[in-house]
Amino acid sequence: MSMSLKLLKLSACCSIAAAALLGCNTATTQTENLSQTTVHRVTVHAVSPAGVGAAIGTVKLSDSAQGLVIENDLSQLTPGYHGFHIHEKGSCEPAEKDGKMGAALAAGGHFNPNNAPHHGTPNDGHLGDLPVLNVDSDGKAQTTVIAPRLKLADIKGLAIMVHEGGDNYSDSPAPLGGGGNRVACGII
Repeated sequence: MSMSLKLLKLSACCSIAAAALLGCNTATTQTENLSQTTVHRVTVHAVSPAGVGAAIGTVKLSDSAQGLVIENDLSQLTPGYHGFHIHEKGSCEPAEKDGKMGAALAAGGHFNPNNAPHHGTPNDGHLGDLPVLNVDSDGKAQTTVIAPRLKLADIKGLAIMVHEGGDNYSDSPAPLGGGGNRVACGII
């Protein structure tokens, strides 16, 4: 049997096995091993003070030599720039703050295990500070960003969050970059 025929048969068997395995997974997150690279898929949902809503897309997370690769395939967001962060708790549920319910507040604050004194860029602020999420005029974010100081193992079980407004990577004039309310969340 020729080498190319053997590779074709092996490829077909792997494809069938992968389809069978992935078809049986009903969880909202999936982990795939492709060529020694682990890809973790997170389902992202719209959030509001009333609770967790419909799925609006997925985020794929994988490690690289440059840091954590974050591939976004999201929709139903308002066009423009949005604050984008890893939050310290694995919950997207609403919670009460200052006597009012807030969207996804159960996720806590930005992931900051090193106690960085300020919000900042993905290079110098909280470890959970990610590059801003750019949403196109159709409400879609199909972008790839890199968090240079993170690895997938660092953030499993935490939340990934999209904020209503942009992020200026500073605590001034508004705290935490001015992103405001939380509008979408997924548990990693």
